[in-house]
Amino acid sequence: MEKWRAWSDCGRDIESAFTKSELLTNVTLYWVTQTIRSSMHYYYEHRQHPPVAVRPERVDVPTGVAMFPAEIMRVPRSAVARKYDLRRWTEMEAGGHFAAMEQPDALAADIREFFRPLRSG
Repeated sequence: MEKWRAWSDCGRDIESAFTKSELLTNVTLYWVTQTIRSSMHYYYEHRQHPPVAVRPERVDVPTGVAMFPAEIMRVPRSAVARKYDLRRWTEMEAGGHFAAMEQPDALAADIREFFRPLRSG
């Protein structure tokens, strides 16, 4: 819960962003499926084998970024544009690291807008 409180846009009041039911459901899913270890594997791999973002290769796949104000890693737009084929950059009004739960409607709308011009006829 400490990470949820620290990494969300809740002003240190976790229940202003998430209900107890949402938090307990999330924890329960990891507990009963025994997947907490695999969910953390990404962070281990990130340290052992840095992701493409820090390698010299350019990524030419159309990329969109929804930057939430309380995200723990705020990357400058210019850095993303140098590395990726940046098609959409949105400064979101609220939300943090758990944006899909904090601001689901805003995130879904931004994803739809990103894909709209990429859809074929």
